[in-house]
Amino acid sequence: MAGVLDALASYIQNMLLQMAAEEVHMLLGVSGEIDNMDIKLRDLKNILADADRRNITDKSVLAWGIELRNAMYDATDILDLCKLKAMEQGQRHDAGCFNPLLFCIRNPLHAHDIGSRIKNLNKRLDDIKARGASFNFLNLSTYEDRGRNVISYGSSTRETSGGLVESGLVGEKIEEDTINLVEMLTKKYPTDDNKSNKIMVFSIVGAGGIGKTTLAQKIFNNEVIKDEFKKKIWLSVNQGFDDIEMLRRVIIEAGGNHHDCGNAKVSLEHTLIEALKGQKTLLIIDDVWDSRIWEGVLRTPFVNAMLAEGSRVLVTTRHDTVARQMKAEEPYHRIDRLGLEDAWMLLKKQAVRDVNDEPQVENLKDIGLILVKKCDGLPLGIKVMGGLLSRKRITRTDWQKVLDDSLWSISQMPEELNYAVYLSYEDLDPCLKPCFLHYSLLPRGTVFFVHEIVGMWIGEGYVHGTLRDDLEEIGREYYNELIQRNLIEPDIKFIDQSVCNMHDVVRSFAQNMFRDEALITHNSRIGIDKLKAQKFMRLSLESKQSEQSDLEWCSLQTQMSLRTMLLFGNIKIQPGDSFRSFSSLRTLHLGSVNIVAIPESLYQLKHLRYLSIENSNISKLSEDIGKLKFLQFISLFGCPSLTKLPSSIGLLHDLRYLCLHRTNISVVPRDFCGLTSLRKLYGFPAHMDCDRCSLEELGPLSQLTELNISFLENVASSSSAIQAKLGGKKRLRYLSLGCTSRLGDDGLLVKKEEGISEKAKRQIEEVFDELCPPLGLENLNIEGYFGERLPRWMMSAAAVMPLRSLRTVTMDNLACCTELPSGLSQLPCLELLQIVRAPAIKCVGHEWLQPNNQLGFAFPRLQELHFEGMVEWEEWEWEEQVKGMPILELLKLKMCKLRRVPPGLAFHARALKKLCIYGVKHLSSLENFASVVHLDVFRNTHLERISNLPKLQKLVIVMCPKLKVVDGMPALQRLNLEDYDMETVPRYLQDVNPRHLLLHCSISLLTCIAAGKSGPQWDKFSHIQQVKAANEEGCPRKWYVLYTRNPYRFETNISRSAIAQAHGRRIWLAYSETCPIEDEWPTGGHTYVEKRMPLCVRFRCNAYRHLNGWFDEACLHCHEADNIASPSDQWTQGEVLSARIKTVWA
Repeated sequence: MAGVLDALASYIQNMLLQMAAEEVHMLLGVSGEIDNMDIKLRDLKNILADADRRNITDKSVLAWGIELRNAMYDATDILDLCKLKAMEQGQRHDAGCFNPLLFCIRNPLHAHDIGSRIKNLNKRLDDIKARGASFNFLNLSTYEDRGRNVISYGSSTRETSGGLVESGLVGEKIEEDTINLVEMLTKKYPTDDNKSNKIMVFSIVGAGGIGKTTLAQKIFNNEVIKDEFKKKIWLSVNQGFDDIEMLRRVIIEAGGNHHDCGNAKVSLEHTLIEALKGQKTLLIIDDVWDSRIWEGVLRTPFVNAMLAEGSRVLVTTRHDTVARQMKAEEPYHRIDRLGLEDAWMLLKKQAVRDVNDEPQVENLKDIGLILVKKCDGLPLGIKVMGGLLSRKRITRTDWQKVLDDSLWSISQMPEELNYAVYLSYEDLDPCLKPCFLHYSLLPRGTVFFVHEIVGMWIGEGYVHGTLRDDLEEIGREYYNELIQRNLIEPDIKFIDQSVCNMHDVVRSFAQNMFRDEALITHNSRIGIDKLKAQKFMRLSLESKQSEQSDLEWCSLQTQMSLRTMLLFGNIKIQPGDSFRSFSSLRTLHLGSVNIVAIPESLYQLKHLRYLSIENSNISKLSEDIGKLKFLQFISLFGCPSLTKLPSSIGLLHDLRYLCLHRTNISVVPRDFCGLTSLRKLYGFPAHMDCDRCSLEELGPLSQLTELNISFLENVASSSSAIQAKLGGKKRLRYLSLGCTSRLGDDGLLVKKEEGISEKAKRQIEEVFDELCPPLGLENLNIEGYFGERLPRWMMSAAAVMPLRSLRTVTMDNLACCTELPSGLSQLPCLELLQIVRAPAIKCVGHEWLQPNNQLGFAFPRLQELHFEGMVEWEEWEWEEQVKGMPILELLKLKMCKLRRVPPGLAFHARALKKLCIYGVKHLSSLENFASVVHLDVFRNTHLERISNLPKLQKLVIVMCPKLKVVDGMPALQRLNLEDYDMETVPRYLQDVNPRHLLLHCSISLLTCIAAGKSGPQWDKFSHIQQVKAANEEGCPRKWYVLYTRNPYRFETNISRSAIAQAHGRRIWLAYSETCPIEDEWPTGGHTYVEKRMPLCVRFRCNAYRHLNGWFDEACLHCHEADNIASPSDQWTQGEVLSARIKTVWA
């Protein structure tokens, strides 16, 4: 509560400061009231910290805080209205009168109204302050005198995934648990047979925050599990789950198509059955509160899918009852709290931000051990505590203060609150507390990017300042601080920590602290009574019900004090519905909501700062949107029916963010240039309107930090491009320049575009030449460019140096470009270079690798390089004497005709860790990469040799039929080989010794492997510690062979009769298909009509063994056939051999 109040008081004071400026004394009769409000707020701020502690257990303090909060919210509304009136009249008066309070002086009626409101508000504050005195609050000076070192900032649900963050793993216990559970999941049980069709359920049981999800993620990513199960499905469940939504998500994870199923449960079940049929499947259901997710929703389709033997379900839950109801195998796997040493290791891992600090931290181990005891061995609490300590000095004094904090001794702490989380929350700077609490409003499973979250924080007033301040940067620092404190966790599926999740325990804490002003529900049937009985400031509703929602729009109308409304899913808003009741609304987010048109009453939301309408069928915005003077954020992402913007949008002078991505907006109105506060603009369409070009509207937008422009092929001349004034936008950090792609799915020009005129090429080149970015740009993206040369500002070292701050460059769909820019190699900060689909490039020459004059290397900081879809690229020139790419870590080459990897790459790229070669048609060898630890080679049809990779640990080979030599890999741990056309196990396996081999092959080869020691393939893989061979191509059932060398284990689900029959067939085929010497079958008792038999088969017996040498010379392939057939089969009596051949032909 106090965290919100402190931030709110600061926000109000900031508003007063901006409004009054130097002329507050002129506000007759009101200036004193303004001063009084400011004084009262300062006095109240001094006691808010103590009030925050006591409202946890003292309901009377909580009620007092709620009254103070409501008064402060009213204050913001009053001051907003004052500013709004001034804005509306601003153009009718001189510039000085635009000051809101000065405007009030010259408008007595308005001044009287505002003055009366402020006087009444001050009376309320006096009364609140007087009653607060009875609580004897301590003056803690708003947290600032508690000896904390905080960062300086310049001016009960969660969604989990199968991804694993290694930083949270410590100790041997989790390794032991993983090994044990993997063994349990892969072990064969008596019930594993096709007749019983039983799917065994296993469970992980433990308290919240103890590490159940982390252990399940580790199992999900285990290599044995990856090899064992054809399908792996991760399902994160919340308490109010919807059956239909859960079925959809499992279908998606299983690779099925749910789009044609509608909302019918039967149809979805049928689709899921088809997606899983006959597959060996592992389903992990994380965070289960209700056993119905299995027993009532998923069990029936899983059983009816007739899954392959050994399919399993693993569930994580806090409650034994849930595991019991799901009929999980006993004993349940229980996670114990961390032991002292493991807990200390985890705390230290989180607290140490620099390896040089580790010795100092180790000296504080005695305090650390006491702290982890107080965290009760819960990994989450320890991580949060580590995040708190990481913000302190590494001194005994600072750590002792944390240990001695009185919060540890608070009695009657609600069950939902974790002491370590509470201590970390209390340590947050006042400006961070409301940001942290606000994060708990975001629903599980819905992706919110950092710019959306920061936009909400700015709109709510948690990040405040003047319009000229870089509020987005300050908000990002707040966001990063929450990450560093482990209060939110980055989702590893997204780069640059742009998406985060919040753990259950942390979310429960935040929602409990927010309980008096926020209603958060993920099921529209939950909370209706609360909506009628209680007033809320914030509402977050998610409805994914398959049937008609029982939430009526009128149910929300009673919430007239709402400041935040987040609606998701099956909630219908009709054009006739009104926003009139929500006059105080600051934030409105509609995600995938069934809405055709925004109600016209939207303009009545006078205080609205944040408007997001995403993935909707909305076809138009209100023409009165220009009346929303405070609007700062608009996102229309994923609204394809939207074709134009309201003409009044240019009046939104406070707008800082506008996203038009995935809409069909192709024009912008005149006066768009009035959006001079814009920081981020995505999907801006370039178009011509007679002689006017929309790029001219960008000229005055000098505050832009991120800009995405599309349809640049519409620009008629370079003079129009000049009007965009990109070079003058000094704050620009991200720039995307796009044209409509001319390339088809094969990476070549589509037929109708094959005749791109020279005039069109020259025109687009001239336009891009004039779109030179400013100094300071960090990220550049070019899409769909069809000029023959790239812009001049990229082509030479001299021209590109003004762009020396560039960190990433991506270029996609370069239809006609014939050469790469030589200037990029000079850039001292470039970390990522990606070029995708450039069919006209045939050679990358020496000029592309010009060393940086100061550092002596070409691409001195490049870490990732991607060349993909350069389908005609044949030559890459780079000799050893040219130094370059000294810290390159990842190289990906895909779909080209490259004949060799240049020697300079292997010689100089000494930091290269991962090398991916996909579909490089003419490449014959890969050699001498001294640092590579992971190599992927997919569908390289001419590749013959891979050698001398001394540090290689993982090698993946897919469909490389000519590969004969694989050697020089002493560190190899894992080899994955997939080729359904190969007839024998490659001989090169005998030249490497990986610990694990995964082989995907045809059923005929797999059957041969299944013969084990008696089969012809045995010597090629028997030296490898663990082998799994399988066939998964078009088979309703997964056939496999499992082999472990020590201790010996050999297992297959292929029958002995099938192995024997295939064995005989392979002998026959080996000779009949390879030996050119043929004769009629013998007459007599062994006559077979219209059958012919090779002579080498007829006489391949002891009686004619003296002819063996002659056969080896006359039949060129007999030697290969000898190696297919085992010695006992080659030298047998003629009658036995004939009998086998008869069996084959029978």
